[in-house]
Amino acid sequence: MSRKIDITSNYEDLSTDNGFQFEFKCDRCGSGYRSSFKPYLAGTASQILGTVGGLLGGVFSQASDVTENIKSATWEKAHDDAFSAAAEELAEKFIQCPRCSTWVCRQKCWSDKKGLCKECAPDLGVEMAAAQASKSVEEVWSKAKMAEEDKKLSEKDWREGIKASCPSCEAPLAANSKFCPSCGVALKNEAKCMKCGAKLPSKAKFCGECGAKA
Repeated sequence: MSRKIDITSNYEDLSTDNGFQFEFKCDRCGSGYRSSFKPYLAGTASQILGTVGGLLGGVFSQASDVTENIKSATWEKAHDDAFSAAAEELAEKFIQCPRCSTWVCRQKCWSDKKGLCKECAPDLGVEMAAAQASKSVEEVWSKAKMAEEDKKLSEKDWREGIKASCPSCEAPLAANSKFCPSCGVALKNEAKCMKCGAKLPSKAKFCGECGAKA
């Protein structure tokens, strides 16, 4: 009765004519393990006979052809046996998640407590630390952006111009102030009608409310 071989997708076949070796990898983190090298003696014998046959021809060449036929019949069996042995050798290093069916390494990507891979059952401590780090980065970028006070400035404020220091006492101004905090001088002198007190547009000659001359 033939032996069944588990079918997996998380491995790479490194086998050659000289022997068999396989590398199994975690589907989540990509780390892996390589099985022990299993020499293929029939392949070595085939190479020796093939070399002799090529040099001498005749009966040795026929022997090489026979050996190649034997190799093609036996290589598959030897390969299957080597794969089964490699899977058994490294079986304890991996486990298949019952939820997502991926093969993951027990060392980094498996949660014994949850019985699931860490993709399906994330480590809450790790996720919390990552969330805190992400929040800290957001705060750094937020502070590096324009201050909230500057964001509130209207287009009109920008067009009128914002003074960095008082034109009277030259004291530094920390905000878009209307009066100097040091000397009290008005920083925004708005033109008004002398008759009705209405605000006058820049360079207006007459009041738009009462018609008086500006």
